[in-house]
Order: sequence, then structure tokens, then C-alpha cells
Amino acid sequence: MPRNVWPLAAELGEGPVWVERDRALWFVDIKKQQIHRYDPASGARRSWDAPEQVGFILPAERGGFVAGLQSGLYHFDDNSGAFDLIVKVDEDLPANRLNDGTVDPKGRIWFGTMDNQERDRSGAFYCFANGKLTRTAIGNIAITNGPAVSPDGRILYVVDTLRGTIDAVDIDDDGTLGERRSYVRIDPSEGHPDGPTIDAEGCVWISLYAGWEARRYSPTGELIERVRFPVANITKIAFGGDDLRTVYATTARQLLSRENIAKQPEIGDLFEFTADVPGVPCPLACY
Repeated sequence: MPRNVWPLAAELGEGPVWVERDRALWFVDIKKQQIHRYDPASGARRSWDAPEQVGFILPAERGGFVAGLQSGLYHFDDNSGAFDLIVKVDEDLPANRLNDGTVDPKGRIWFGTMDNQERDRSGAFYCFANGKLTRTAIGNIAITNGPAVSPDGRILYVVDTLRGTIDAVDIDDDGTLGERRSYVRIDPSEGHPDGPTIDAEGCVWISLYAGWEARRYSPTGELIERVRFPVANITKIAFGGDDLRTVYATTARQLLSRENIAKQPEIGDLFEFTADVPGVPCPLACY
């Protein structure tokens, strides 16, 4: 059973990532515009305010982090708390925001945008590499999630949350994407696929929003494991700890009534459980 390790009541907890260089878990609360750090060894917890909604935070090669704010990519200095613009995204779509992101083994940043009202299909997936921002051909999505990248860096997994689909796309050496192919579809009655995460065997963990669980799928799309939670909205997991077998899960309580929250009082908190198969270390973003 997952264990509650930080009862912070996040509005929209998201984007957990284990950062090897400081042996800590970093994650965000999109709607409260906050960045959080959890040190499991000491139990220390720290938070920073962001100037905009923040969808993800990824460790950068130059130090600090690359943060996906509503308007674009920014460098975040955790020592000063400063945010410096790297590149604007979707300037012609002010109702959009950045949502979820990851780093592949070559240090490229892959991320998605989405309609902040979760209605219009104005979202798309992007790649930021060698100082250049590229919009991929994967678009027409209201709520993007992921992407996630296979351990060998050859497959990109992208999520269309409202359609309930997870697709796979081959990545060429130069970052060019192949054709999308169906990987898994989840019926809305079972929950909505949220953030995906890859483990060392190339299996894909999908967190379910309004589904009360996280699921593990084989590389061929077979459901092989599920972990149930005491709360409904699981947003994303991350592998951490000394052996990368401690799994952290962010959750969300946005838009829930007081009555609904009373039935699941831990919703919005940070959880952990132990996995048999370890995760993959997060590469440093090449910035």
C-alpha cells in the first residue's frame, strides 16, 4: 500500500522527478504555482513560489533546473529563487500552458502544451534541443501528458488524456519522430491516463486521474501490475532512492467538492511505495 509522506494538500500535484545530485524528489503544484523539494533521508521539505503556473521541473546540466511555466521554458535557480526565460512557447495561444515534460538520454527536453481550460484541442508536443525549440507533428490534443522515453532513447510515449490513449513513436538519432502507433487505450470508466513513467525493463507506468491507481504495462502494452491508492486522482510517479525502487506519486484535489475531499482526506498529498523493478535515472537537460 502507498504511504503518505507529505500531507501538503496539493491542488494539482505533478511532475515528480528524482534528482540524483541532491538525492531528493522535486515536483510541482501547477495551480498553486509552487515548486516542492522532498529529502527522504532527513525528511526536510522546502517550497518555492513560481511566477506562473508551473507544469514540470527538470535538472539542468549547467546547474539549477529547466522549469516549464505557463508561457515557456525558464531556468530556475533554486539558490536565488530566480526564473530566467529560455524560450517562449505558444505565444500565439495565450490560453495554453505547458503541462508535462521529460529528458531523453541525449539531454533533449520533450514536453507538451495544453488548453488551460482543458477544452480546446490546442495542445501539442515539443522538443527543445541544442538551443532550438521544435514543434512536433503530434498535436490537436486538449490535455497532453508525458511524454516519456524508453531507456534506450528510441521510443517516445505520448498521452492524450481526454481520448484515453497512449501512443508510441520511434525517435531517430537526430530527434526526428516516426509515425504514431497505438500502445494502450484506457476506457474513461476506469480513469483518465495522466503522467507516464518508464522503468528499467522498459515498462510504462501510467497514473490514472479519477482511477484510484497506477498501472504498469509491458513494452507490448499488456497490463501486468496495478497499485491502488486511498485517493482518486493520481497524476504521475517517479522512481527514487538509493536503488531507484522507491516510487513517489503526486496527486491532485482540484475541482473536488468539500464532501468529496472529506471522503478521501489525503487527496493532494505525496505518496510512496516500493517497486520490484527499479526506475531509470533522470538525465540532465542539455541547457
